[in-house]
Amino acid sequence: MTHTHPGRISKAVIPAAGLGTRFLPATKATPKEMLPVVDKPAIQYVVEEAVAAGLTDVLMVTGRNKRPLEDHFDRNYELEEALSRKGDASRLARVRESSDLATMHYVRQGDPRGLGHAVLCAQPHIGDQPFAVLLGDDLIDPRDPLLTRMTTVQHHHGGSVIALMEVDPAHIHLYGSAAIQPTDEPDVVRVTGLVEKPEPGQAPSHYAVIGRYVLDPAVFTVLAHTPPGRGNEIQLTDALKTLATPDHPGGPVHGVVFTGRRYDTGDRADYLRAIVRLACERDDLGPDFRTWLRSYVDKEIPSE
Repeated sequence: MTHTHPGRISKAVIPAAGLGTRFLPATKATPKEMLPVVDKPAIQYVVEEAVAAGLTDVLMVTGRNKRPLEDHFDRNYELEEALSRKGDASRLARVRESSDLATMHYVRQGDPRGLGHAVLCAQPHIGDQPFAVLLGDDLIDPRDPLLTRMTTVQHHHGGSVIALMEVDPAHIHLYGSAAIQPTDEPDVVRVTGLVEKPEPGQAPSHYAVIGRYVLDPAVFTVLAHTPPGRGNEIQLTDALKTLATPDHPGGPVHGVVFTGRRYDTGDRADYLRAIVRLACERDDLGPDFRTWLRSYVDKEIPSE
């Protein structure tokens, strides 16, 4: 049974209540979502992606010590006035950019019980319409409009849509893994099962769930009855596994297989790689930075 909801998806949910323990001590007083990727906080890239896909109503699920997230997307009149007096129009525009991106809303996840619980916190705001979920650890290059493709697939098939990426079999245990069936569309598969962080040799495929979802609102009912799973947390993967059951209300579940540019900021090494890649591709920074990087690698890093 498929839920059908006319109209364009307009709401996005961004879970941002995590403690960022992998980045301590930097995240002791600064939310991990505010760590800069070149010259913008990671969370701004995620909001920009949602807006580019037409999702202009953004709910951020936060926790304690996350007030800087709200401040970043709010107006800063003192700073704007100072830049205006200096005639610094370029920096003034960049400061105002984040506050003009989208209509922002915030709700606190008082008890951090996992991603599924964070999504469930969004139910009063979302209501009975499909919505997107974007995780801040995955930055998708704006030249690869993954979320737009996912909303198109959801509009066509109904149900829920998840983003999948083929990964090295040695790394599949770090992700949710999907059992899949092909469809008539080369980049779309039918999801028949899901396993969160499977044990070695137990993954149903090498297709990993990455941090983009377009969900039918039936997921809220399922999440409300989903017991804690791996890590003693309420797993969104477990709820999607239920929705993928044949004829389940809110199904089916499809996957969009993504082969584009993804920047993983979930751990320190990948965070650094993301900064280097994005800086290299910037028109304003790239030429000089690439020249310096080549020189540094040639002169300072010994060949192995």
